[in-house]
Amino acid sequence: MGKIKVIPTTIKDLYIIEPQVFGDARGYFIESYSEADFVEAGLTMKFVQDNESRSKRGVLRGLHFQTQHTQGKLVRVVEGEVYDVAVDLREGSPTFGKWEGVLLTAENKRQFYVPEGFAHGFLVLSEYATFQYKCTDYYAPEYDGGIRWNDPDIGVEWPLEGIEEVLLSDKDQKQPMFAEFVAKENPFKY
Repeated sequence: MGKIKVIPTTIKDLYIIEPQVFGDARGYFIESYSEADFVEAGLTMKFVQDNESRSKRGVLRGLHFQTQHTQGKLVRVVEGEVYDVAVDLREGSPTFGKWEGVLLTAENKRQFYVPEGFAHGFLVLSEYATFQYKCTDYYAPEYDGGIRWNDPDIGVEWPLEGIEEVLLSDKDQKQPMFAEFVAKENPFKY
C-alpha cells in the first residue's frame, strides 16, 4: 500500500485522501503532501499556491470557483472541524449540479481533492477552524464566481444543527442562484 489512501466519491474526479499517520505518546507526524505519493496513487495535479484561513463557528465560505485560471484544491483542516462541499459544474458530466460533502477535522486528518470545474465551500462546525488548501492555479479575483450556498436546485444538506447563525461575507450573501449559472455560457467542460 502507498503512503496515502485515495477514496473515490460518488462524483468522478473528486477524492477523499487519507495520509498515513505516525503517532505515539508525543503526538503525530504526517506528510500532508508528497508529489511522488500522489503520482504513485494516480493523481498528477500540480500545485502552485497554498492558502490558509481561520474562521469561527457558523462561518460558511462558498460556494466559490474561478471562471478562468480554474483551480483544483486539495483542502484539509489543521484545527477544528468543517463540513466541506464540492458541486460539479462541468457541462456534460453525468453528475452536473450534484454535490458531495465530507467532514474534515484536525483529528481525522482527511483531505478532500476538489478538481477544476467544481464550486467549493465549507461550514465551520467547531468553535474555530484553521483550513488549509493547495491550489493548481493562482487566485484571479477578476474571474471570481460563485453560487448561493443554500440554492434549492442543488440542495446541499449542510449540518446546521447547533449552528445559531450562518455567517456569510457580503459577497456570499449576494451570490447568484444555480439557474443563473446554467443560463450563462458554461466555462467548465466534462
